[in-house]
Amino acid sequence: IQFKRNEIGVDGALLRDTTAFIYKVNFVEKILATVLAKMSNFIPEGGIWMNTQRPEWNDANNALVGNGVSMVTLYYLRRFLKFFTKVLDQDTTSEFEISNELLAFFNKVSQTLLAHKQLLEGPFTDENRKQVLDGLGQAASDYRTQIYDQKFSGYKTAVSKVSLLEFTSTALDYLEHSIEANKRADNLFHSYNLMTVTEHNSVSISHLPEMLEGQVAVLSSGYLSTKESLDVLDGLKNSPLFREDQYSYILYPNKELPKFVHKNTIAAPDVTSSELLSQLIADGNTQLINQDGNGHYHFNGSFNNADSVKVALSSLSQLYAPLVEKDSKKVLAIFESVFDHKSFTGRSGTFFGYEGLGSIYWHMVSKLLLAVYEVTQKALYESEDKKRIGRLYDHYFEINAGIGVHKSPELYGAFPTDAYSHTPGGKGAQQPGMTGQVKEDVLSRFGELGVKVRNGAVEFNPEILRADEFLTTKEVFNYINLAKEKCRIDLEVGSLGFTYCQVPVIYQKASQAAIKVFLTNGSISSFKGKSLDVQTSQMLFNRGGEIEKLVISVVKA
Repeated sequence: IQFKRNEIGVDGALLRDTTAFIYKVNFVEKILATVLAKMSNFIPEGGIWMNTQRPEWNDANNALVGNGVSMVTLYYLRRFLKFFTKVLDQDTTSEFEISNELLAFFNKVSQTLLAHKQLLEGPFTDENRKQVLDGLGQAASDYRTQIYDQKFSGYKTAVSKVSLLEFTSTALDYLEHSIEANKRADNLFHSYNLMTVTEHNSVSISHLPEMLEGQVAVLSSGYLSTKESLDVLDGLKNSPLFREDQYSYILYPNKELPKFVHKNTIAAPDVTSSELLSQLIADGNTQLINQDGNGHYHFNGSFNNADSVKVALSSLSQLYAPLVEKDSKKVLAIFESVFDHKSFTGRSGTFFGYEGLGSIYWHMVSKLLLAVYEVTQKALYESEDKKRIGRLYDHYFEINAGIGVHKSPELYGAFPTDAYSHTPGGKGAQQPGMTGQVKEDVLSRFGELGVKVRNGAVEFNPEILRADEFLTTKEVFNYINLAKEKCRIDLEVGSLGFTYCQVPVIYQKASQAAIKVFLTNGSISSFKGKSLDVQTSQMLFNRGGEIEKLVISVVKA
């Protein structure tokens, strides 16, 4: 690859077909390849297996790669598939050309899901779980081997839109079954799980402690009803994730780490249950295990992992050979039970800052805020019970207040309008600098202001905006226009101003919704209701300078 890059530039890194031309595919194939890469690592009731993929957002959990299974990825995959289904359904094309190799991959994954669909009627057994995983994984392995060994042939075959929609429907059935299986007794949802392959052709799933990331992802998935979303938010507020001093949420429950002297300590019953370990202690042999002055047992301090134990077992004197043969598996199991390497998540379980224990990571709190906004919008759109919508409002503005722009510097630990990445336990805000948090905050704020684009037309419908945000005294609104000139607008009591596509938008309280568009040529266009037309919206998007300002009459008590 590097040779090709040196020869022709960055295109040298691109995949080529059997004729050495850069391989090009259409949008549907690119999306399908993305979906199949995730679905082929799907473990029923567990999530998306992270055998090569990292955690979705939090790199402090990177040690989960290998044994980890991500429900977070599954929640987002559910949202992705619902959106893809909508795009496909609205497209007038009846079939799409995709590579023969990817089509074979697609067919094998589809066949596996359909062949086991009856299992969705109840919980999966560990054996059933492995059968599905094997079928999906083999399909991916065959595809990968084909491309590595022979590249793309360049031949393509049509796949019908109906087939694609049937696949997304079946995949969604599996994902939603897993979401239900990962609901906890406290109404929260599991975030990351662990998978264990046993000798009996089965895969079992165990759960890690609750994490904020999982609650954000399941709220974002679009699967939960308004009541279920409220249950999650109520459960979150009453969980160990809520940090009362900052009125916000930590990434995972805080915990007391074991002191150094308590680590690498083997329970006495485990030692006595093994003839080999008991004999080594009796003989004073410390190759594998030793006993300290307090009578506590410890593995050899030079061991790094289970491989070190295996080397020590194989290097024991032949006198111990019968006991090694009998107890080696038991000793390895004891070693794993002492250190529990499988549950090690990364710095999230050992650090105290930088996304570690007791830390609020503000980007994830802003992700939570945006997720609650989306849930609230969905409830409004579906005309849900007003009490439930009111409770969603309460959660939204409590989370918003916790983020801290209106906190005192003493409480925040810094100037509250400055960007900081996280706040460890017992400290103020740390690590200055803007993170991806800004994206969620911008989206949430435009959401509060009610700015949406629907079918190409801009809509101003500030249902979530608080009435106390409207001015109680006259103010001056300063802004930079599209010609890069400094401008000002005098705002009256009962109004507020912001810019959208660098055009000032003035909200004024009124008894009826209406919009006035002031053009730079002196003319004024008026619209009844909350939306512009597509033509005016396009003028706004193009930033051509034709629009001077928008004055929106909004109905607010």
